Amino acid sequence: MLQRLRDHAHRLKRETMALYYAARDPATPWYAKAVVAFAVGYALSPIDPVPDFIPVLGLLDELILLPLALALAVRLTPAPVMERARRRAQEAASGTRPRSRTAAAFIVLTWLGLVMLGAWVVVRVR
Repeated sequence: MLQRLRDHAHRLKRETMALYYAARDPATPWYAKAVVAFAVGYALSPIDPVPDFIPVLGLLDELILLPLALALAVRLTPAPVMERARRRAQEAASGTRPRSRTAAAFIVLTWLGLVMLGAWVVVRVR
């Protein structure tokens, strides 16, 4: 059972990388890119909206929401694009991961914006 879980996690990681490459392909429709950006950004974000130390809920997002978002992104991406992206992900698995300073800045700014919005709402309610 443990080996099955490891295999599943490895496939999920590979699909996430393939979706990263698919989102950069010009043949991918904009709506698929939006779902891909959300799913990959959520998967690779160092900030977890529901901390894992919270019983049940902490792992619920990784066990249910993330696979569903990835499955939707794969479904919305054209098959030829996904095939090319999966090949690139397989080739990259032996090398280094892609890094994007723009994506990192976007993730950090998004979370900062959400924190600031939450603080503003708290201050306005009082």
